[in-house]
Amino acid sequence: MPFRLPATRINWVNSSFLIGSALVTVTAVPLYLWFHGLDWFQALLFLAFFCATGLSITLGYHRLFAHLTFRARWPVRLGTLVFGAAAFENSALEWVSDHRKHHQHTDHDDDPYSVTHGFWHAHMGWILFKLDAEPPRDNVGDLEKDPLVRWQDRYYLPLSVMVGFVLPAALGFWHSGALGALGGFLLAGVARVTAVQHMTFCINSLCHTIGRRPYSSRCSARDSWLMALLTFGEGYHNYHHEFQHDYRNGVRWWQWDPTKWTIWSLEKMRLVRGLRRVPREKILLARVAETRRRLEALLATPAQPLPERLRELVQSSAVKLAELSARWATLKNEYSERTDAQLDRARAGVAELRRELRQAARVLAQARTLVPVRN
Repeated sequence: MPFRLPATRINWVNSSFLIGSALVTVTAVPLYLWFHGLDWFQALLFLAFFCATGLSITLGYHRLFAHLTFRARWPVRLGTLVFGAAAFENSALEWVSDHRKHHQHTDHDDDPYSVTHGFWHAHMGWILFKLDAEPPRDNVGDLEKDPLVRWQDRYYLPLSVMVGFVLPAALGFWHSGALGALGGFLLAGVARVTAVQHMTFCINSLCHTIGRRPYSSRCSARDSWLMALLTFGEGYHNYHHEFQHDYRNGVRWWQWDPTKWTIWSLEKMRLVRGLRRVPREKILLARVAETRRRLEALLATPAQPLPERLRELVQSSAVKLAELSARWATLKNEYSERTDAQLDRARAGVAELRRELRQAARVLAQARTLVPVRN
């Protein structure tokens, strides 16, 4: 007898919207382009709404409201709430509540979109089906104090429809009449919603599936430059899960992270402040510690006898890492005291700590070259 999912477990509103918008995107949109072509205004309109709504999710919903990585003045909060609604990914309160649960319970049953339940579940299956009763929204008390966030939560549905569909259709009508209105609705409306939603869904699925884990292998989140290109910089997901309160995901200057650059630019315009950054020394410590964990795992279950030199390098690096971690804690305390003499000593100590961390990283890289290749 074939398996059938009980109808009561299907979230018919979410399923109808997600599947319906996707079907319109792959049918009506190509037909419109075939018969009427794509003019520069419709292309710019799609791009403008894609960037506005996509950044409202990554910059607003994610880094501002979910992780509090910076503080924003009301124009930024209002703008990300209005265009975030137009992404049709739920109100900021609901989105943030789910996302905070994801970080608190990553890869466990209480993670709303755990990839351990399958790629499809993490991508969008968790939205389509009500597998459990809706959990209480008890982890967003800080946001419920913000009147703008409460306003968006109350008027989420009319906001999403007006800004997500009616506004692009009205702009299309202003440009070229009824045909332009249809193009605005289909391209900057429906197709853009589909693109932004699946961009976000890929963060939950592909960013927990493909890429490297240089900072921690304790969860499934991964760093991928390809996913960063597709998700406004959210693809550096292993770093984000290890340091979720950093306003940057692409922490290195050359890593593609338009969300980070937008936040930095808004700070220069005095629209945001209090950007939170993880110190370079702490990041280096995490990378060195992760490399050592991987080597220790190889030592514990070797495929063949390992060189004694490798064991010595890993054991000495463990001692060195413990020493460097203790020194980092001491230096942080000296910075917090804020006396001139202590600050001078702390700055000199930090510079020395960076040099020693880089040396430890080189030693571990040398150790990795000694690991026999497994057949």
